[in-house]
Amino acid sequence: MEIAAGWIAPVATMIAAMMTAANLGARITGWGFVVFTVGSIAWSIVGLSTGQTNLLATNGFLTLINLIGIWRWLGKQRAYEDGGKSATEASRRSAAPTLFMATGISGMPVEDETGDRLGKAVEALITCNDGNISYVVVSSNGIGGIGEDLRAVARADLTFACDRLIVRNSRAFYENLPALSDGEWPAYPGETKGAAAS
Repeated sequence: MEIAAGWIAPVATMIAAMMTAANLGARITGWGFVVFTVGSIAWSIVGLSTGQTNLLATNGFLTLINLIGIWRWLGKQRAYEDGGKSATEASRRSAAPTLFMATGISGMPVEDETGDRLGKAVEALITCNDGNISYVVVSSNGIGGIGEDLRAVARADLTFACDRLIVRNSRAFYENLPALSDGEWPAYPGETKGAAAS
């Protein structure tokens, strides 16, 4: 049993880490915590059978944390996600305006007016007084966030489709928008860092 647990523990931990880090929705993240739980139980068995009380204590605690993760992601968060999806689907079948989840903006593909892919949305900034979207931050180029270019696209320049965002202009228009600095986004789309400080 110790040998099996010694293999299961690292494999389960690595798989679970990939599942949760991928951020592919509540269900995948929740099942990642299930796999993490299998891994922490296996590590506990290794700790118990080898007399490593520190390994046993650490993974006993991690098992409790993983169970909370299962409850959160396969319970509450999954219910929120399912509720948003059901409202989206119901709106497409009714006379009401078509809806999509605000959390769904992050990761949505962004295209120019001809349908060419520009990148993906990473965040939407919303004004406090009226709840309207001021601008959407779009990531282009790069891999996994490394070497990416971020640009703020004003709400007025965007069409919100159900499964993508469309910049109502050309690729050249998009690429001429000022690039955003890491961690320093403007109060208004098109504002430069110097203008924000003045």
